[in-house]
Amino acid sequence: MDKSRFSDVVVGAAGNVAGAVADPREGFTRLRAAVSSRTLATVAAGLVIGYLAARLGRRR
Repeated sequence: MDKSRFSDVVVGAAGNVAGAVADPREGFTRLRAAVSSRTLATVAAGLVIGYLAARLGRRR
């Protein structure tokens, strides 16, 4: 995935989250439709890597 495509995904997700705040029912419907399994796996991997990096940083 190139940088421009990734940034488009991030901006789109941020817009969907903002929409969820304004109109929760419609926002969550759009958010659920926008999230693919690949995006979900990428976010989950990022969270795990971030957690492990933070944990390693505390030990040093």
